Amino acid sequence: MNEMKNRAALVYADADGNVLDWPGLEMAGASGGEWKCPGPSELIPLPEGSELFLLPERVPVGFNPALRRFESLAADPFDTAKPVRAVAAFISPAYTHLFSPAYRTKAGAPLLPLFAYTAVGWRNGDFVVPAVRIDRDRRQDFCNFDRKLIERNARKRMKTDRENRLVQHLGKCALTYGCPAAKNLFMNRWEAPLPSSPECNARCLGCISRQVGTGLSATQERITFVPSPEEISGVAVPHLQHAPRAVVSFGQGCEGEPLLQADVLESSIRMIRRATGRGTINLNTNGSLPQAVEKLCRAGLQSIRVSMNSARPELYEKYFRPKGFSFEQAQRSLSVVKANGGFASINYFVLPGVTDQKSEWLALKKLISETGLDLIQMRNLNIDPEWYLEILKPDLREKKLGVSRLIAMIREEFPNIRLGYFNPPLE
Repeated sequence: MNEMKNRAALVYADADGNVLDWPGLEMAGASGGEWKCPGPSELIPLPEGSELFLLPERVPVGFNPALRRFESLAADPFDTAKPVRAVAAFISPAYTHLFSPAYRTKAGAPLLPLFAYTAVGWRNGDFVVPAVRIDRDRRQDFCNFDRKLIERNARKRMKTDRENRLVQHLGKCALTYGCPAAKNLFMNRWEAPLPSSPECNARCLGCISRQVGTGLSATQERITFVPSPEEISGVAVPHLQHAPRAVVSFGQGCEGEPLLQADVLESSIRMIRRATGRGTINLNTNGSLPQAVEKLCRAGLQSIRVSMNSARPELYEKYFRPKGFSFEQAQRSLSVVKANGGFASINYFVLPGVTDQKSEWLALKKLISETGLDLIQMRNLNIDPEWYLEILKPDLREKKLGVSRLIAMIREEFPNIRLGYFNPPLE
């Protein structure tokens, strides 16, 4: 009886978009295209601030415990003449998902928009998801944002600094796109963004600010100008001087690759450090130009986060589609920062069934050992899972460790490495 109470039921969307549960089937998840039943201990209540998505032209799949097999829910159990759609969760920051949603895709179905898709079920009166809180930092928790205060502060700052194009850009990020980093800037706390580059030297499949030829829409506009060192300093210095646990970060979702503006960043860092020694200056990057990273470290850059979907060069390059650089340069940038006494992390894009493959674990171990990484930020990959598998073509016959087991193995083998979701303040 207790075991049955721990089982989650399948959820689906009816023809009117209502999300319902169907106890005739148990919740299922997907791992690299293979359907699985999440264990009861892997399920947590849907985190506050998460969203539910209806998946177009996708039929939900659940597990039939009586027949011990996975089954599609082809029609609404309460009105079999009506169709249904699969449902997924887009979980809040600081949580790493363990399974993608289980569904069958109909012929001609459109690509899913650029969000991260997590399995979702219904248990004991609540939505549940297979996920783990990977970072205790509450800087992007939904309950910590005061919408009225953010709007008031943003409009006041935009009026005061009307000549600073970066302030105007970040005001739009906070008020139009709801960027958590921009909202924290206008709440005068924690990590603030410093976007700086309209161009990029990669063509990432999941780029959220520019999509060409995929039929997908970018989820936000990319910055259209290169801010001056004075504009960057005008945002960074007050934040570093006054914000608690202050971090400022180049390299945001609303821009290309910041290392392409290395001269501007170098001047900005020197200008910032002449004004204040407080807080942490961080760079989020693809790590494509190690020599530029070296220059920024000498100017005062303290930490770096290099984005990687995989520690396997062949999968990395299929996703990033780099122009003029390779996985080797990205890895070297991490080593450059460590050699200069800085803090090195990776933005590790997690997709269940790929990230937890045994060969990926072996490649990740090699990367950690060779670079001396300080932190792995385990962030959910924003992409249609089936499209990702189609383009990268990983060997899905390979053994999967499970994302929860992978996390345990990292902690066991590398007890000094941190797992998280955010760039930490170094003070």
